[in-house]
Amino acid sequence: MTQTPLQHQATTPPVAAKIPKKREHHGDVFVDNYEWLRDKESPEVVEHLKAENTYQEAVTAHQEQLREAIFQEIKGRTQETDLSVPSRKDDWWYYTRSIEGKEYGIQCRVRAQNSGNPVADWTPPAVEPGVEIPGEQVLLDGNAEAEGKPFFSVGGVAVTNDGNLYAYAVDNSGDERFTLRIKDLRTGELLPDVIENVFYGVAFSPDGTRLFYTLVDDSWRPYQVKSHVLGTPVSEDELVYQEDDVAMWLGFELSADRRHLVLGIGCSEFSETRLLSFDDYDAGLRTVISRDERILYEAEPFLLEDAEGRKTEKVLLTHNRNAINSMVSLVDPAEFTKPLDEQEWSTVVEHSDDVRVNGAGVTSTHMVLSVRKDTIERVQVLPLAGLGTEAQGKPVEPAFDEELYTAGVSGSDYQAPVIRIGYTSYFTPSRVYDFVLPTAGLPAGELLLRKESPVLGGYSASDYVATREWAIADDGTRVPLSVLRHASLVRDGSNAGLVYGYGSYELSMDPGFGVARLSLLDRGIVMVIAHVRGGGELGRHWYDDGKKLNKKNTFTDFIAATDWLAGSGWVDPSRIGALGGSAGGLLMGAVANLAPEKYAVIVAQVPFVDPLNSILDPELPLSALEWEEWGNPITDPEVYAYMKSYTPYENVHPTAYPKVAAVTSFNDTRVLYVEPAKWVQALREATAGDEPIVMKIEMEGGHGGASGRYVQWRERAWDYAFIADSLGATELLPGAGLK
Repeated sequence: MTQTPLQHQATTPPVAAKIPKKREHHGDVFVDNYEWLRDKESPEVVEHLKAENTYQEAVTAHQEQLREAIFQEIKGRTQETDLSVPSRKDDWWYYTRSIEGKEYGIQCRVRAQNSGNPVADWTPPAVEPGVEIPGEQVLLDGNAEAEGKPFFSVGGVAVTNDGNLYAYAVDNSGDERFTLRIKDLRTGELLPDVIENVFYGVAFSPDGTRLFYTLVDDSWRPYQVKSHVLGTPVSEDELVYQEDDVAMWLGFELSADRRHLVLGIGCSEFSETRLLSFDDYDAGLRTVISRDERILYEAEPFLLEDAEGRKTEKVLLTHNRNAINSMVSLVDPAEFTKPLDEQEWSTVVEHSDDVRVNGAGVTSTHMVLSVRKDTIERVQVLPLAGLGTEAQGKPVEPAFDEELYTAGVSGSDYQAPVIRIGYTSYFTPSRVYDFVLPTAGLPAGELLLRKESPVLGGYSASDYVATREWAIADDGTRVPLSVLRHASLVRDGSNAGLVYGYGSYELSMDPGFGVARLSLLDRGIVMVIAHVRGGGELGRHWYDDGKKLNKKNTFTDFIAATDWLAGSGWVDPSRIGALGGSAGGLLMGAVANLAPEKYAVIVAQVPFVDPLNSILDPELPLSALEWEEWGNPITDPEVYAYMKSYTPYENVHPTAYPKVAAVTSFNDTRVLYVEPAKWVQALREATAGDEPIVMKIEMEGGHGGASGRYVQWRERAWDYAFIADSLGATELLPGAGLK
């Protein structure tokens, strides 16, 4: 490189050299001056990124005291020495310990009892923070594993049915490629079998002789499932399946009864499931429904007992065949050998325009159903007896007493008389329940609270308020909002506000407790979570109306949410900020271009702000998989033109941009650091204002930032201090904060 890439001092923003690179598609020419920043092996690029950090440190130095205060608030509200509620698998209870001063969890187990009383046998042992349980066995100490490593993350664990072998996958760089090892829990010794560069997920065969894992291709797409026979060379591992369609994602799991390996192949619009029976392994994979039928579905094979006690193979399908919000059907496997229009499917859960069916699974006695109604995720159970017939029982739903909450199945075992349910709301800390499945003697089941995560520092839910409000979008669509505030706040139009959004991939921003968020509310910031189109809060239509050629609805919905907040009487319209990450970072970049005057500050976390460039290159990580979300601009001129009209990096224009922070990680494999690096250069060059535009880059982190919990708390404190300082909301409300 012949040009000097940088001219900067600590108090002035780094200026990257302009090295024009021309891009031509569908008759459009775009000259990209900063594409050279993509070369992460380049010393000049690394120097530039370090200069960005030096600049942001200088710009935000005055926030250090506030950052430390917020960090201490997070730390002071968190019970650092704690442990999870034990979960049973076979003859052991598994749980995780955390210890004050330690960054990572410690995976443990103790042996379970079998008294013959099912509910008693599935009642987790009483455990106390900091107190060892007799017979406790440490499976994996994350702190020991992470020692001397720049990063540590676990991508999957598995235990053999007999409890003797433990497989675990570790990432020490943040690139989400893991090293898989196997420990003999009887001796504590590691087996010589080591498998490199695996992806998330790992499972043993029921007999414990095989280990299944996934590999990614050069574009970071999971495309192979392999089988490793313990004690044999990894080079001889069997290829169970390879997916060659670059737009399809591959994954696997064991069926609930562990009789099948279930391969899921799909995108956001259609899918294909292939089953491998462990009872007839050599028969290989069989396809349930071909992807050619363009049905989005999940399949759960299991044995259903009839009235005479005979067990027959059935497949439970959650699918969108003639059902945009999905439904559930029960099918005899023999039906799948017929043409689709000749197959007989029995309806278990009918389609509804008002209820989105998220998924269905089974235990040995019940079907477990996840649905979304009125934006809220709920759990229902139905007995297997009579399923799909006129004798089918009615669904039973555990009852909770809050309006805005999230309840989901967090674990279940096929033979268990209970299912584990996770529950939370905006101001109810995470709870773990066991729901005793209904019986003739207990028709409503029974909800047993196992634990509510402790929140220290004098926390009281009554100090805060969460309400459901609605914004009106430009096209008249009502957009749901969750509005959070401190109960003592006065509605006098003088407060600060923050709008958060995501709005992609049908992901819903469900109610959930967050300790860090309290630090903003305690400083008088009214927080609005905008449930914009592109998410899944109001069913499949809500998602479809915010993707591909409807993507701009996501952005205008967010602006409508901002306008609602500005006119609500709660805040000063000049004191509103915006926050979003990943695809929500694209949202941040879009609204910065569309309505910069509405925001005093925008924080974009790992922001996807150069999507057109990324998706035009199928060799980049995950690009081809994105076509189902945004469209394929390579082949479709209309998609190209539409994306070109909103992609943040290419639509930066002369205007007074607000204060902006782009927060990213050098090793992120999902949203490459180069996107925010290019974006902040374009913003600084174009802005007519004098507000600082900074980039903070974690040089050893991945898509979620750094890995240790204390480091993550400091990262969150950085983001929140930047927002609070920019909004002039640095002081705690009277009586608020740690007690």
